[in-house]
Amino acid sequence: MKVLRFSDLVAAGKVAGQRVFIRADLNVPQDDAGRITEDTRIRASLPCIRMALDAGAAVMVTSHLGRPTEGAFKPEDSLAPVAQRMGELLGPPYQDGVPLRADWVDGVEVQPGQVVLLENCRVNKGEKKNDEALARKMAALCDIFVHDAFGTAHRAEATTYGIAQFAKVACAGPLLAAEIDAITKALAQPRRPLLAIVAGSKVSTKLSILQSLAKNVDGLIVGGGIANTFLLAEGLPIGKSLAEPALLDEAKAVIAAMKTRGAAVPIPVDVVTAKEFKADAPATVKKVADVAADDLILDIGPQTAAILAAQLKAAGTIVWNGPVGVFEFDAFARGTEAVARAIAESNAFSIAGGGDTLAAIAKYGIDKDVGYISTGGGAFLEVLEGKTLPAFEILGRRADG
Repeated sequence: MKVLRFSDLVAAGKVAGQRVFIRADLNVPQDDAGRITEDTRIRASLPCIRMALDAGAAVMVTSHLGRPTEGAFKPEDSLAPVAQRMGELLGPPYQDGVPLRADWVDGVEVQPGQVVLLENCRVNKGEKKNDEALARKMAALCDIFVHDAFGTAHRAEATTYGIAQFAKVACAGPLLAAEIDAITKALAQPRRPLLAIVAGSKVSTKLSILQSLAKNVDGLIVGGGIANTFLLAEGLPIGKSLAEPALLDEAKAVIAAMKTRGAAVPIPVDVVTAKEFKADAPATVKKVADVAADDLILDIGPQTAAILAAQLKAAGTIVWNGPVGVFEFDAFARGTEAVARAIAESNAFSIAGGGDTLAAIAKYGIDKDVGYISTGGGAFLEVLEGKTLPAFEILGRRADG
């Protein structure tokens, strides 16, 4: 995927003295008092900001935070906590907080070598609908627009798409560029065999992903409630487990599509069951054929886990979205742990994304053993669906002139 990269502009000496507008993803979690509880996204934004400052640019950064009402700013919508934390991380002269600017659409004062944070962009009227007049005003603020927020790349909004249309120069920041490279490596130019793990509670939420991947992957591992629907499609008992009987034909079509290509959807041979959905419910390992009418399937069994682990260790590329069991309950976490450890031990290039997946990676401490951890939930899922993200489309168009 051809896009102009901010790092290339810096290397070419084209950034010094320029006004640089960075769209970051600073939408961090906060407690009821407004205190930031986890600052990964702020830390992830710093390389781009430092790159611009070190190159001598006048730097403006903005992001959304929460779900404000356009045109109706409230104190809880403010990026003030982000400005404070960003300053602490940047260090002198910003240790007391990065300057925060409100009502910035009509003009921003910032000098080369300085950075300011522009208040919550989703408070501006027309942001979410990508209002052209708003986008043109924002584009006029800068010489270079840098998109560095993969988590918003699937949205065509004024600060993610419109400004890229009208800015003098539009490029990808290091975080977005890394996502593009990882996605290309995993899906467009994968080392084979390519295995995908798609898990979740419902087939309906990930049907288009399953259908898209079925055209490309060598193995499609399904987990969670999705796997139960596939078990039903194969005529196997699932007791009172979560499933979507109305989508059996779609599940069968995915299995058939894979078989036609000589690929497979591995169906569990054993599972871990319980009578109740509780952390302390007694766990029982059973052959799939032995699942009783009052059983809940809450994890894959050890035999299935071993089979999948062997396949993952032999893979060339792995795409991972979703735990294969109720990993929040320790009695039903062994399948997900076995999959996570196998990915960590595999020589394959691996890319992982989605909130539950990141939680599993953190739980088992394998973050340094995964090739790339995607920062965007919805954007990552849309890429797996085979969609072209709006941010990629407009940056690609601008790169072509």
